[in-house]
Amino acid sequence: MRLVDSHCHLDMPQFDADRSAVLERARAAGVERFLLIGQHDAGDGLERGLQVAAELGLPITAGVHPHEAKHADEATFERLRALARDGRIAAIGEIGLDFHYDHSPREVQVEAFRRQLRLAREVGLPVIIHTREADPETAAVLEEEGAGTTGGVIHCFTGGLELARRSLAAGFHISFSGIVCFPRAETIQQVAREAPLDRVLIETDAPFLAPPPHRSKRNEPAFVVEVAKKVAALRGLAPEALGEAVVANFDRLFPPR
Repeated sequence: MRLVDSHCHLDMPQFDADRSAVLERARAAGVERFLLIGQHDAGDGLERGLQVAAELGLPITAGVHPHEAKHADEATFERLRALARDGRIAAIGEIGLDFHYDHSPREVQVEAFRRQLRLAREVGLPVIIHTREADPETAAVLEEEGAGTTGGVIHCFTGGLELARRSLAAGFHISFSGIVCFPRAETIQQVAREAPLDRVLIETDAPFLAPPPHRSKRNEPAFVVEVAKKVAALRGLAPEALGEAVVANFDRLFPPR
């Protein structure tokens, strides 16, 4: 199969001991495209991510995660703008709303989300959306901010059917992680069956959310094979056909810069 991992955190310390071996295993499994997700945080997370991406020769994004929204200031948004204009990032993200943990006040999350959607329109980049327990609010912000003009992806989809419908109507892709392989993930599996094939992506969110049969292990990009197999089975496709589709979708959404 030809595959992508459209969302992974290979810059995290969990990969410091064997990052090159992780990439070798992924490529041996057929993973041809990777997208690293860089995060602005209270420390040096983004700079570390940019350095790792440069060393690996892989594209990276940058954005203020909703958990970190309370730390964002004008300098933060100017840094994102500069990175985008310099061509150093492939997307703005991950950004969005997380009303499960509420690590940042909800109104602060919403404001950071809106500012970054506007920034994405300004610089002409797609967005990577994180949403948890905030389906109606996320959909409303995307619609109100005209986010479909830049496009993007709802990553690690765990929402309901209404969020899927409104996201697709707004022009977004939907990315499935190892969660789609969980036996009780019926709603996510229904979305994986019904989403237009040209809007489907797959990911690991490594080092998190390892799919069966790797549960309790550190997740890594090679394990995206299990996600591809599950989504293909749900759709009645050969895994190779699903893989070709997601590679094409990834290249269209994140063209080389």
